[in-house]
Amino acid sequence: MSTPPLGGAGMPPGPFSGTQAQAAREVNTASLCRIGQETVQDIVFRTMEIFQLLRNMQLPNGVTYHTATYQDRLAKLQEHLRQLSILFRKLRLVYDKCNENCAGLDPVPIEQLIPYVEEDGSKHDDRGAASQLRFASEERREIMEVNKKLKQKNQQLKQIMDQLRNLIWDINAMLAMRN
Repeated sequence: MSTPPLGGAGMPPGPFSGTQAQAAREVNTASLCRIGQETVQDIVFRTMEIFQLLRNMQLPNGVTYHTATYQDRLAKLQEHLRQLSILFRKLRLVYDKCNENCAGLDPVPIEQLIPYVEEDGSKHDDRGAASQLRFASEERREIMEVNKKLKQKNQQLKQIMDQLRNLIWDINAMLAMRN
């Protein structure tokens, strides 16, 4: 007995069969990261299921417990733990493969990863940036001066209010003494 070819019975292999096999062997780092993300999501889901099973289990506090129910829940818990172990191994493989793929890469400064639009004259940008910086520093200095003056005025107003409060207190005390 012979087994039929994978491409289908009597059909010649397709033109993409070789490239598909090669693509399956050569997985790029982005798809590895996606696989890793899905694996982490599976790990979290399985862990939540394990905690749900543990929360629903009763403690052995002398109450008669159905052994069939206990065995069923124990089997489910062991299966989840086994699958969780497999998922962690898969995540370790993905992590190692990503590190292997990225080992030869030079780290790129973060500033180069941020896209920006250049204006027509790059020489004007340097002068424009310098003038903008100068303008911003002058504006900041002016704001600081205004804030300083504002604090002084607030201090003066506070002194005036205290003097008025004392004056009113004295007037009220004198009126109370007269009566």
